[in-house]
Amino acid sequence: MEHITHPFSELFEQLGLDASHQGIEHFLHNHRLPAGVELVDAPFWNRSQASFLKEGLQSDSDWAEVIDQLNASLR
Repeated sequence: MEHITHPFSELFEQLGLDASHQGIEHFLHNHRLPAGVELVDAPFWNRSQASFLKEGLQSDSDWAEVIDQLNASLR
């Protein structure tokens, strides 16, 4: 089975966010996850976004690696 690696910008597109370099930088600059808060529980996600992130992690989908990258970038 082929492992698909999604670029960071593609995750932002999936989440309905600005996927440009500036858009990603702006989002990361303006959003932080405090210690103890899970990525999927962050207050800045809408229900659909949180669901996508949660499902991607729980099913260890091909999105899981880039979702982990997002989690680390928000810390």
